[in-house]
Parts: sequence; structure tokens; C-alpha cells
Amino acid sequence: MPELRRMLPSSNALFVFDAAARNGSFTAAAAELNVTQPAVSRMLGQFEDHLGVRLFDRKAGRAVLTEEGELLYRRVLDGFRSIETGLIEIERRRKGTETVTLSVSSAFTTHWLMPRIDKLQRSFPNVDLRFQLISGALRGPVENVDLGMRFRDRDEPYSGGTLVMKEVMLPVCSPSYMSEAEPTEGNTIIRLAETPGDWATDYPSFLTKRCGPAKSLSFSDYAVVVQAGLLGQGIALGWLTVTSHWLLTGALVPASDVLTTTRRICEFLPPRNRPMRPIAAEIRDWIIEQMHGEIAQIDRLYPRLELMDACY
Repeated sequence: MPELRRMLPSSNALFVFDAAARNGSFTAAAAELNVTQPAVSRMLGQFEDHLGVRLFDRKAGRAVLTEEGELLYRRVLDGFRSIETGLIEIERRRKGTETVTLSVSSAFTTHWLMPRIDKLQRSFPNVDLRFQLISGALRGPVENVDLGMRFRDRDEPYSGGTLVMKEVMLPVCSPSYMSEAEPTEGNTIIRLAETPGDWATDYPSFLTKRCGPAKSLSFSDYAVVVQAGLLGQGIALGWLTVTSHWLLTGALVPASDVLTTTRRICEFLPPRNRPMRPIAAEIRDWIIEQMHGEIAQIDRLYPRLELMDACY
């Protein structure tokens, strides 16, 4: 921090710079900060002289960031957001409330977490939940959140995560799709667009007994894949981390007696840029316990699948 102080003419320079960059105008920045336009211009001129670079191009009453200005603005914006988040968290703690941000898939949130969100909130009444939703594959670093769900190959180095379950998939469909079919009709296969290959060819037959030519539906968001299955539109490959709730309630049923397992595991990871907070660890453990109990119940419903052995 001493180095940062040396590089700034004053701490107020960053607030003036942020206002001018956001507004694209020294006049608008002055109005926001309740100072005069010459004061903003003078402060930013001193800032540029101190740094030895131009941060803005002044063009017909507009203030356009230079390449160096863009670089600085991205960093200032990240820093201000982080500070603001910390201050909000302090305020919430003062009032007895904590905020926990989860980085999870839109499918997991829609189809597993939302059906039990009331139960989660009753278990953690002083927690406000926020979500960083991922519509595609669960990849990428876990940063600036409290907890992230990711998949990892078992051969990859341990990354400090906590096991949710192994990656296990099962073809699923609605009971109506299973029962309301003519044998001569073909199955409709519901695919996640980025799933490699045609997963349905790995299954010699489905429990629907349909034997006509297959059709397909393809979606880029797995939440929509599961929704289409729930609506009776076809057979979807169901990741157990997402579909277990619907299998337990009977809204989805197995469309095959064969599981697909991989070498990947599903984990909850702590953020790599800050320590795990105790409340985030408690929520992590709550979700894992709920899911483990749910898989055990489904295992009793469909013992032939041997789900517990496959998942854990």
C-alpha cells in the first residue's frame, strides 16, 4: 500500500477518475461529485501528469478513455466493487445478516436448489444468498464468490475441494412419456449441445420400448434440457447432481437400467483468492448432506441401479 500511495497524487483522484470514466464527461462527473467542472479537469490533469500518461482524450465535450485509461479503469472498477462488497458485508453483519455467493450451474440452481430453497433459508435464517450462474459446463476458476461447484478429473491434482459425488448420469424421462407411446414411434433424444457425440447410441435400448427412428432436440442450457424432459418431450441424459430431486418425487423416471459413469468428480471448491468463510462451509456441508440423503432414497426406490455405489 505505501507504493500505491506514492503512485497517486491523492486518494480522491481515483474517485474523480471513476466518475469521469463512467460518465464519459467531466461535466457529468462534476455534477455527480457536486464540484465544478474545472475542479474535475484540474484533478485529472494532475493525475495524468503524476502518472506521465494521458488517461482521457478530450473530444468535443466528451472524455474518452485512452488505452492506458481503459487498463486503469478496469482495475479501479474491480477494486471499488470489492471494497463496496466488503462494506456491504460489514453492514449486513452489523445487522445480523451475512451474504453468501454461490457459483453454480443454472441447471443445479433451477432443478435441485430451488425446490428446497425454503428449507435452506430456514436452516440459515440470517443468510442472504446470491448466485453466479453458469449455463454451460462447470469450468473456470472460483473467484470473488464464497463457494463454487466444479467438475474435476480424478487424475488431476487435488484442488482443495470437497466431494459432492462422482459424475454419474442416467437417461430419464417423464412418466407420461414412458407410458403414452406407440411402440412404432421413435424416441426423441434431448441433448445438451456441447455433449460430445450421440450419447443415446451408448444405450442398446430404452425402457420406453419405442423402436422407430429417433428424433432429437438440442439445447445449449442444461436447465432447459431437464425442463424438456419434465414436460414429456423426450429422453434426457440426467446428471444426478441436477435430476435427483425429480427422480425422488417421481416427476422423472429412469429410461434405462444402465448408468453412465466417468472419471470426473463433482466438488465444491473454496475461492482461490480468499479464505473459506465458516458460513460458506456450513452451507456446503448442508447441500452435500441433503444430496447424499436424496441419493440414498432413490437407491431404495431403484435398487437395480446401485446408485450409492456408483455415486460414492
